[in-house]
Amino acid sequence: MVSRRRKSRRRKSSGAAGFVLGFLLVALVAAGVAVWLVVAPYGPETETFVDLAPGSSTAKIGRQLQQAGVVRSGLAFDLLRFWEHGALMAGEYRFNHPLSAVEVYRRIARGEVYTVALTVPEGANIFDIASRVQEAGLATRRQFLQAAVQQAGLIASLDPKARSLEGYLFPDTYHFAKGTTAGQMVAAMVQSFRVVARELGLKHHVHRVVTLASLVVRETAVNAEEPLVASVFENRLAQKMPLMCDPTVIYGLELEGRWRGVIYQSDLKYNTAYNTYLHTGLPPGPVANPGISSLRAAMHPAHTDYLYFVAAGDNPQGRSLFSATLSQHSRNVAGYRRALHMAGGR
Repeated sequence: MVSRRRKSRRRKSSGAAGFVLGFLLVALVAAGVAVWLVVAPYGPETETFVDLAPGSSTAKIGRQLQQAGVVRSGLAFDLLRFWEHGALMAGEYRFNHPLSAVEVYRRIARGEVYTVALTVPEGANIFDIASRVQEAGLATRRQFLQAAVQQAGLIASLDPKARSLEGYLFPDTYHFAKGTTAGQMVAAMVQSFRVVARELGLKHHVHRVVTLASLVVRETAVNAEEPLVASVFENRLAQKMPLMCDPTVIYGLELEGRWRGVIYQSDLKYNTAYNTYLHTGLPPGPVANPGISSLRAAMHPAHTDYLYFVAAGDNPQGRSLFSATLSQHSRNVAGYRRALHMAGGR
């Protein structure tokens, strides 16, 4: 009897141990699969975009990622979210190489949405920028131009006279996510201008300074010459001489949709408020968006007696030619024409 009881106990003990061992084995395999699902790299080799709508549940996000081939298992991604206790950010995400589900999760938790780079060059005007915005696929040209006019109030505290945001869309490279509105874009550019204005101490006569700076930036691409160009305009203003600045004429034509890409003699005689051949003084407002050096030059022009210059952009020698008298200016123009002829122009 004693030996039978012992055998029975051994059988029971052996069965319980087998069950525990089997359970541990299954758990170990499950854990290994779970780790593989979230740690092993997976995903597309080519560019893939996933647009996560605001308010999407983690389960829905997991399904989207799985359907796009970004993660192996939407369920595993959902469990990862439960483990991490983080918040996931809406937006468009770009994936172009395999990542672990953990890396995918953390990228979305950090809100690393895909953005489009938009470069606003120094001297670009609202028409130039609007074309760049449309080419980048961020908004239509018309939407941007409307925002630049309708949201002029963004700069009202510095320039109550501003009819649009021309002059205040600071040149820089911006990164905008899909869905960013034209209004949000101009607001970001104006904010950049405000930061620079504070750095420069630009608080007074902002409208005048920015208008002058916009002429300076359009007349020379050589930063070192900008204070000299500013001095020419200031000297002409002091003597009530017309500024005779081609970029202002062009801008007036652009506003009316009459710009043909090349300035003609008839354009110089066409009467707009921006035609500084026909009207003395500064134009009604900026004609472009100046950078730091142009703003600084307008705030602190050089002290010269110059009244004329041949712009560096026109001169094949790559530098502006300044003069205090009309006779010297005529000689500079003649020299410019000779240089242009030698360079193969006409």
